[in-house]
Amino acid sequence: MNRTTLSLIAAATTLAAVTGFAAATAPGTGGDDTAKAAARLPVERSSLLCPAPSASDLAETSYTSYTPVTTGSGSSGKADLSPATRELADGSAGGTGKGKAAKPVLSPGKPGQPVAGDASGADSPALVGTAEGNLAPGWTVQQTTSVSAGTGRGLLGVNCSAPDTDFWFPGASTAKERSDYIHLTNPDDSAAVVDVQLYGPDGAIKSDVGEGIQVGPHSSVPVLLSTLTDKPQTNLTLHVTARSGRVAAAVLAADDKLGGDWLSPSADPAGTVVLPGIPKDATSVRLVVFAPGDNDADLKLQLASANGRITPAGHESLHVKSGMTTTVDLGDVTRGEAGSLVLSPTGDAVPVVAALRVVRGTGSNQETAFIPATRSVGERATVADNRAKGSTLSLTAPGETGTVKVTASAGTEGGTPATKTYTVKAGTTVSVQPPAPTGLKGTYALTVEQVSGGEVYGSRMLDVPDPGNPGLPMFTVQTLPDDRGMVSVPRADQDLSVLQK
Repeated sequence: MNRTTLSLIAAATTLAAVTGFAAATAPGTGGDDTAKAAARLPVERSSLLCPAPSASDLAETSYTSYTPVTTGSGSSGKADLSPATRELADGSAGGTGKGKAAKPVLSPGKPGQPVAGDASGADSPALVGTAEGNLAPGWTVQQTTSVSAGTGRGLLGVNCSAPDTDFWFPGASTAKERSDYIHLTNPDDSAAVVDVQLYGPDGAIKSDVGEGIQVGPHSSVPVLLSTLTDKPQTNLTLHVTARSGRVAAAVLAADDKLGGDWLSPSADPAGTVVLPGIPKDATSVRLVVFAPGDNDADLKLQLASANGRITPAGHESLHVKSGMTTTVDLGDVTRGEAGSLVLSPTGDAVPVVAALRVVRGTGSNQETAFIPATRSVGERATVADNRAKGSTLSLTAPGETGTVKVTASAGTEGGTPATKTYTVKAGTTVSVQPPAPTGLKGTYALTVEQVSGGEVYGSRMLDVPDPGNPGLPMFTVQTLPDDRGMVSVPRADQDLSVLQK
């Protein structure tokens, strides 16, 4: 045989093995079934990154990890959450990945069982986590930090996030009373190169400092936003892009008087955006919107309340100029009734990103949280670190009526799971104390699954009073986007005819 014949036989053998394996392992295939519809399968690996919690010596941080039980994900898996920096063989700190891995902060055991850990002080590092097997689909980690005094005091909560290459943060600030840091965390073995761009009410702010920021392997870099501009700006949109590699990104926003919280990225730019779960007792609500494309956006503002959509008085519509940050102060827009803000186009749809800064309390007892635009709960969404008291679940259906099932997991130290179903009428927001596990000990996770009807969006507010100041409403809000624990996998059949073409 000549070389060409041998190559064709080898190729045919390899292709037969690959296509035969795919056909044998794809669910629902067999016999003469030649359907090419993609199968929905659980992901086999997930990555999450948690930013360094706080620069305060008074910081007390808790971590809660949870993976919901997923059919078809197998019977085994492993996961851990470890410091971003690594200890090298000589005992020095480094991020090359060649040294001895640091001891994990958390090592979850099995799906359906939350696991908690804690840390204290200003030296707590960023964390990098990986989950595989049946611990990967829907893996969620909540980082919650309590700071009792100083700039940014309050309850700081963030869902540890997956690495990506593009992030939008409406609601950032370089005002004198604010100390905003963008935390960039790299999970990989090679360095990432990141650009950070600020946009104010007059457009892009020129700065060479934010270009080409190096984030070493397995390391985290905080960047103070005020170092990127000479002129303080109260309301900004921050755009983070990775030239090479990938990172997780979150903004730690701290105010001298209004406390602080984590600002998570807005959902991808879209014509209609939903910002769910404005607390009923919000005393000040500020909307920040940005249109990243070439066209201006004209938006209709509506509050989805318990009884339907309401147009805030004096804020019926909003014109957003392309490339310029637009801000609207909505005051106490909820007026004692929890709601969600829906922004929709008045004409042609132009993609926008958006976030809310929400303040509760008055005078010296004010606290801040942020609600970015988010994806719907989709197939399933999860939020960890819920307490026996202080958790409020908000669900909104901006279009058609939708029904969801909410499951409370077992507690980190004991308890039996509980489930409740909620129907959210079209154009309304339902704000409830969520179900809790029977005999709860420790903290627990909430999983929301779409059952029927239109899209439902959600968020969870965690309210933990300060023992030293009962009048201070320490709170944080986390949105509930689809956990993307399921992926579409195309089905394949053996077809050797491709070798004849």
